[in-house]
Formats: sequence, structure tokens, C-alpha cells
Amino acid sequence: MTETKLTDLLERSADQTPVGPPPLDALRAGAARRRHRRTAGLSALAAAAVAAVIAGTNLLPSHPPTTSPTPAPIATRLVGFGHAAIAVPADWPTNQASCGTPTKDTVLIDDPSAYTYCARFRASGVESVQLVYGIAPPQFHADETFEIDGVRAQRQRTTCSTSKYFRSNTTTCVSTVFIPSLKVWFRADSSTNADEVGRILDRIAIVTDQTGVPSYQADPRLSRGAAYADVLKELGFKPQIRPVRSPSYPAGQVLGVSPATGTMLKPGATVTVTVAK
Repeated sequence: MTETKLTDLLERSADQTPVGPPPLDALRAGAARRRHRRTAGLSALAAAAVAAVIAGTNLLPSHPPTTSPTPAPIATRLVGFGHAAIAVPADWPTNQASCGTPTKDTVLIDDPSAYTYCARFRASGVESVQLVYGIAPPQFHADETFEIDGVRAQRQRTTCSTSKYFRSNTTTCVSTVFIPSLKVWFRADSSTNADEVGRILDRIAIVTDQTGVPSYQADPRLSRGAAYADVLKELGFKPQIRPVRSPSYPAGQVLGVSPATGTMLKPGATVTVTVAK
């Protein structure tokens, strides 16, 4: 067959074949099916990924929530006169002072350095509390009246002053609590801040089942062993006299007591009184 005849045959066949519009609906349906299959595949992959994450999370070790440890309470000891006492840190020594000025945190009871003729300026960050049996100091005036465990007490407001010392200008804050019925007063000093003064005085309490060893220096009459022993008996203690040779002091003068002045003891406790002979 020649090329000319073949061309004529194809043209006649094309003229005889009906031609319609393109199948748009079928095309759209096919495209939708392909999109559905693709979306379903992606959804399955996403679900598998989420499941893997959840499974991995469940496999991780669980840790309980961390909390800050509660600070341990500070160990304290009671010091006082009669039934009036104050809790001070157990590591505070007694009468750690020079020229009547504390050199570190301390309790002051009949501080012997207070009677020396010298001057010493207080360092920063030093707390102290002084206990005295007797009437309130002359400079005391009550700015507040309140109760401590049902016992009437008075307090002078906290005041602060700065030293005029060329080496350091230290600010010291002070306040005093006086319990008239028990004739005991507590003076708190702090070269840290005024809040420390309040914290110290907030620890005053009335301890009904204990009594403080009395001061033999608060009253000149108690400097004699016999008179001091009588006071110990009145307070419920058992005095034990211990005479020692001491040529520098007259016979019968109290040289010291054990347990120390201000120690809180149960009724019936023995207090040893050292006297000169």
C-alpha cells in the first residue's frame, strides 16, 4: 500500500468515529479518589507518630516533684529568772562581751565586763539579750502593754541609732520588755536590723514548771551565802554550800553558783553555792 492510500484511509476512518465532550465527571471522581487515598495515608502516618510519642513518654522514668527541704529548727536553751524565760540559740555563750559590749551573739547575765572602765564599739551582725532581775531601768518607758502567756508585760518600742566611730558607723537597734509582777526585764540589741530585735523578744515565755536560778548580784544582801541559800529554798531549790579558801574575799561571800545564774531548773533541783571561807 502506497503512502497516499494509507493517508486517505486514516482520514476516512477519523471522519466516521464519533467524538464527544471530555469526561469531566470521571476525571473529577478519579482525582477525588486519589486525594482521599493520599489524605488517609497522611492521617495514618500522623496517628502512628502520635502513638509512638505517647508510647515513648510512658517508657520514660517518672520523677516525683521536687520540693525545697524544710530548714531544721534551731536548737535553743531557756534562760530566765523566776518563771519568766526566753529561748535563745543553744550555741549562744553567756557574757561574751568586752567593756560591756557583746563581741559575738550572746546572753548577758550579770556581765562582769560591764563594770570595767573602758569603751568598745559593737561590730555589725551581733545579736544579744540581757536579763535583769529587779525594777525596770530608769530610761524605760512603756509604749505597749500586752500579755505573755496570760501575764501582763510592757514593751518599749524598738529604736535604732548609729555609732559615731571613725572606723565604722554601726547601727544598733534595741528594745526592752518588762514583766512587772515578776520583776524581770529583757533587753534585746541587734546590729543587724530592727527585725532581729523583734524576733529575739518574741521568744519570751512564762514557764510554770521551771524556775530560773536567781542572781546573787542583783541585790547586795544576796552576796552572803546564808541569805542567798534562803532565797534558793523559797524558790524550791536545794542549796548546797561549798566553802573554798579565798583570802581576797570575806568569809561567807558568794563566789559563784552551779548551775549558772539564769539556768531554768525543775523544782527540787540542787544548786551548789561556792562561798569564801
